[in-house]
Amino acid sequence: FQDLFGVSMVVPLMNLHIKSLGASHTVAGIIGSLYGIMQLFSSTFVGCWSDIVGRRYSLLACILLSAMGYFILGTSTTVFLFAFSRVPVGIFKHTLSISKALLSDLVLERDRPLVMGRFNAASSVGFILGPVVGGYLAEFEGGFYQTSFICASIFLLNGGLVWMLPWSEESTGNREHYQDKGANSFSAKSDHDLHLKSATSTAVTNSNFFQSPWTQAATVLKKIKGIACSNLWDVFLVRFLMSVAILLYYSNFTLALEERFGVKPLFAGYLLSYSSALGVVAGCLLGPITRLYQHNTYRLLLHSSTFTCLLILLYTSALSIWMVILSSTFLAFSTTIGRTCIIDLELTVGGNEASGTLLGVGQSVTSVGRIIAPLLSGIAQEFSPCGPPSLAVALALVAIVIMNANKQKYRSHGSVKLKN
Repeated sequence: FQDLFGVSMVVPLMNLHIKSLGASHTVAGIIGSLYGIMQLFSSTFVGCWSDIVGRRYSLLACILLSAMGYFILGTSTTVFLFAFSRVPVGIFKHTLSISKALLSDLVLERDRPLVMGRFNAASSVGFILGPVVGGYLAEFEGGFYQTSFICASIFLLNGGLVWMLPWSEESTGNREHYQDKGANSFSAKSDHDLHLKSATSTAVTNSNFFQSPWTQAATVLKKIKGIACSNLWDVFLVRFLMSVAILLYYSNFTLALEERFGVKPLFAGYLLSYSSALGVVAGCLLGPITRLYQHNTYRLLLHSSTFTCLLILLYTSALSIWMVILSSTFLAFSTTIGRTCIIDLELTVGGNEASGTLLGVGQSVTSVGRIIAPLLSGIAQEFSPCGPPSLAVALALVAIVIMNANKQKYRSHGSVKLKN
């Protein structure tokens, strides 16, 4: 909550600030693109590094270096300082991914969607409240600088909490194996090996932290190679396709509503805030929904993706604003459930011993989608305001076909693990 609350206070004000420093629209766009590219390449390496040195040390390092970036941002009186402040944030702002990896280590596998849903709900609340506070502070003289310092202070507070809270990585990665025997298909020998491996996880983590940087880098590359050669290609492809589809849906949302129905941008803003609030509710309802599906994440992901595809199709063919409101209402639930399920499926197939790497690769896949989606949206809008959501429907259909084609592979939920 605090992480996204602080970030969302600053991000909406950044374009205004860089323009006040005399930068052109092109320079502002280049700086924004460089940040996205740094996130794209660093997320996998930072996630893998968290698997090697441990969640606590990596999370603390990312928080403190991100705080440094926002402190520099708070002193940026030139375009160069503004651009330089984005470097540590672009490389190390992966606190949410590492936090998700930590949660996946600490909870039972069957409880993971519920915990991830609540985590996403808390993050969404912070993202809803942050822009309101940031906009209020921006009204004062020097408001951007105050907002940046407050954001950096929030990160320092989070770093203090990570350092002080009494938690241990001793039990990470093995709690999921204490589930009911009927809920999984692991053999007795596999259970014994997994418990033996987890019993030594703390010693390995501590020793890895004091390894040389070259040794850590070699281990990172080895783990990334293991992910690249694994059988997770279909999961990452589905994540990429659904991410691009949802980004296309939102890419021209305000403009399309104005052109198709004559509504003002203020109404579109209210509708987006309404959808964000419903996303918080959806995150809190993931527990009952997963129990209804008997913790079959793959089936829930397939159904939520199908529902998302149909809702975007309904929005594309909507004849009145009420159909748009209806589709936005249910789309908030289906997209929230889908995002949580795809992360849970990645961790289920890949195993908790590589959770940081898996989440990092998944974040990189989403970052590629963020780079490609604006280009596809611009091309599609040349034909019609409904072009981007129509393309989103096509991509979602491809993702659904891929999931159906691989249904047999994931029929036994939780029984397939990543093979290095």
